[in-house]
Amino acid sequence: MNIARFIAQRIAFNPERTFSRFIIRLAVVATTLSVAVMIVALAFTNGFQRAISQKVFSFWGHIRVEHYEPEQTIIAEETPIAKNDTVVQALHSNPGVAYVDAFATKSAMLKTNEGIEGILFKGVEKDFHFERLSAFLKQGHWVSFPDSGYSHEIDLSEYTANQLKLKVGDEVLIYFIQPNAPPRARKLKVAGIYKTGIEEYDHNFALGDLSLVRRLNDWDSTKIGGYEVCVRDARQMRAVNDSIRELLPPEWNCQTIQDVYPNIFDWLNLQNITKILTLVIMIVVAVLNLITCLIILVLERTRMVGVLKAIGSSDQTIQTIFLTHAALITGWGILLGTTLGLGLCWIQQRTGLIKLDEDAYYMSVAPVHVVGWQVLLIDAVTLLVCFLVLLIPVQLVQRISPVKAIRFN
Repeated sequence: MNIARFIAQRIAFNPERTFSRFIIRLAVVATTLSVAVMIVALAFTNGFQRAISQKVFSFWGHIRVEHYEPEQTIIAEETPIAKNDTVVQALHSNPGVAYVDAFATKSAMLKTNEGIEGILFKGVEKDFHFERLSAFLKQGHWVSFPDSGYSHEIDLSEYTANQLKLKVGDEVLIYFIQPNAPPRARKLKVAGIYKTGIEEYDHNFALGDLSLVRRLNDWDSTKIGGYEVCVRDARQMRAVNDSIRELLPPEWNCQTIQDVYPNIFDWLNLQNITKILTLVIMIVVAVLNLITCLIILVLERTRMVGVLKAIGSSDQTIQTIFLTHAALITGWGILLGTTLGLGLCWIQQRTGLIKLDEDAYYMSVAPVHVVGWQVLLIDAVTLLVCFLVLLIPVQLVQRISPVKAIRFN
């Protein structure tokens, strides 16, 4: 029989109402809350980063291939390039590439009786993968493409539609800005209204037919603004970007969407600091509570320590009793904390209980993304850190004299 373990269990599960029993329960609760907060905070931060990244990738893909323009701004028209089937086939042959879509943009002004809004008209082709934007569509449908000519439909953001008091089915006059020439006007029908929740997109972009952009720019049918490349695994985005750069003509360039919109991704990366701070603070709270608990337990059990020493128990055996006791407290706290944390995440996933200001956070419901290995890592690190730190207070056992301890009151 393991004497140290037996005594530790008897102390831990003592049914009598003692002060140490209250302290033990308090330590378990503190550890439970610390672990639960770490899991919930990590899950919410992961969900936030993942949701925003997916929105950005869904609208623009993961990689943009276009003519090399080092001074070009984000919301500027592209220098045209000619479609290159050889390059497209080479891109599709890359195992990391899911699909490739052509696009081109054109600066324009939308005018109604309610006002004027400036936009960047993003033209796409019939084979564009609209399914990646399906989560954004609020009303109507995406642009439909005729067999010949160009589509007379346009998809507006909810922000733009509200500003101009437009709804699905309304016609809107759009003036396309021409270099060194008067604007060209077209009347288009609002086919659908979308909302990404990202201000940079909703305030600046509208979707339409690439053939219209070609006609306005006097391009032939082979000219496009560039390609949007979607990869299978966003974590491999930079590696895929580096690999396809070698396939492009010298005057072309490719860059990840993280490089195109660095402000968004820099902001998301700052959330990693929040993760680390939360984990450190919660582990410190758990450790301090356990140290306090163990010190109180050692002091309250001073007479027991004296008796054990008097009958020949070694300091190591007595220290093992208190470490086992602390391990039971930590173990129960971690188990209950993990259950509570995962339970709260499940409730948020199912109900969307926590709402957000979409204008500030780019989403209306707090997203949750639980990563299994992160939960296991939280549990393992908490257990390890607590155990190592608890080696300090158990050194008090060596300082207890058997004679004084037995007489201790």
